[in-house]
Amino acid sequence: MGKLKLKGKDILKIGYPNTKIINTAIEVMQKNFDKRNKAYVLSILKEIQKKPEDYKENLMLGQIAEEFLQLTKVEKRNLESQRAPFSIFGEEQIAEEAIKQLYTALKLPVSVQGSLMPDGHVGYGLPIGGVLATENAVIPYGVGVDIGCRMCLSILDVPVSYLEGCKDKYLNALQENTKFGMYETHKTHIDYSVFENEAFSMIPILRRLKAKAIKQMGTSGGGNHFVEFGEVEITDEKNEFNLPKGKYTGILSHSGSRALGAEIAQYYTRVAIEQCPLPKEAQHLAWLDLNSHLGTEYWIAMNLAGEYASACHFDIHRRLMKITGGRLIARIENHHNFAWKEEHKGKEVIVHRKGATPAAKGQLGFIPGSMSSKGFIVRGRGNEESLNSASHGAGRLLSRHKASNSISASEIKKELKLHKVELIGGSKEEAPMAYKNINEVMNAQTELVDILGTFMPRLVRMDKK
Repeated sequence: MGKLKLKGKDILKIGYPNTKIINTAIEVMQKNFDKRNKAYVLSILKEIQKKPEDYKENLMLGQIAEEFLQLTKVEKRNLESQRAPFSIFGEEQIAEEAIKQLYTALKLPVSVQGSLMPDGHVGYGLPIGGVLATENAVIPYGVGVDIGCRMCLSILDVPVSYLEGCKDKYLNALQENTKFGMYETHKTHIDYSVFENEAFSMIPILRRLKAKAIKQMGTSGGGNHFVEFGEVEITDEKNEFNLPKGKYTGILSHSGSRALGAEIAQYYTRVAIEQCPLPKEAQHLAWLDLNSHLGTEYWIAMNLAGEYASACHFDIHRRLMKITGGRLIARIENHHNFAWKEEHKGKEVIVHRKGATPAAKGQLGFIPGSMSSKGFIVRGRGNEESLNSASHGAGRLLSRHKASNSISASEIKKELKLHKVELIGGSKEEAPMAYKNINEVMNAQTELVDILGTFMPRLVRMDKK
């Protein structure tokens, strides 16, 4: 049977108003009922028109129903005159423009509390390192474009000396078994339960992206994403993974949800901006009400992207361990671009962490430095002023453009040699000198996390720009 041929005039004939609901109806019905005939599809549209409230929770048809229930002019939202309560950690290390971005976010009518981490720098909407709690609202750009971007550290029962003694084996493993950027993919894949999630069939944008997500499984993005072999040192003997103090071999990866997350973020941000017009300085902070169909839809898609990002890391580590050997003895992982439903000060809120590590009391996480400096295994201290958060890394000192124009390849080579690091790929944009001093960042957040150990990169793979 051919593709459904549905036109605006067909929908107008059954009594639909001549508004954007026509385009919405065509898009939704063509994506979900493209193999059904026009009469059947029009009968469904009539039923939605009669009783839109009955279809509001339907994942496929809810968007049409919701537009019927909201056939009023969208009014521009104003910012509040007063900011919600906030805290800034390591303020002396943060550019004024990033702080101003937080101040704007704190004036949203839905904002409850905010915080800025010591690695903070300018982003879209929320600053990178920004944390924002809202009331029953999710901000797609408050989560970020790379939904579920995360750290994953696997600690292996392999002597650290192997990284030098068998260096070629480990470098070849990185070269041959990690993939970066838009075009590199693996030839073979194994099944992951994330692809059985019914959201892939229920939500049109996810259905369209599923094949690409399967193809990109186990790959990493460009930019600051990486996969590394390095030296883990456990410094606190009272650790949750029951490892004695000492040095171990580790695999560390940093990446997110690839094209799946990027397209989810872009689509729902556009929708949010349409439905929630804000002043120009705040337009990237447009939100979706979690009681709305689109808010529910985004929340489901965001969580799926987070599961997918985690599965990608597991696949990367699985491939490398299969080639190099070694038994997994501990693993630490955490998202740092995500939103969570949490209780703070006795109230359920939506906590957006855009480049911030969850750090509830006792929660484990990993905060990386640059490719020539140590990263840190941490345990959260549950600081309410930070909304149970910590930095997600060292944070940029120089913009990508400035780093590319001011740092030479020879300077990078010298820096890496000094710290005994070998790099495959990479670019001047991600030079170690483009980042803040991770030790200063960690010193600014002693109230937020305790340090259990460190990871020093030795063999690093990144995308080559």
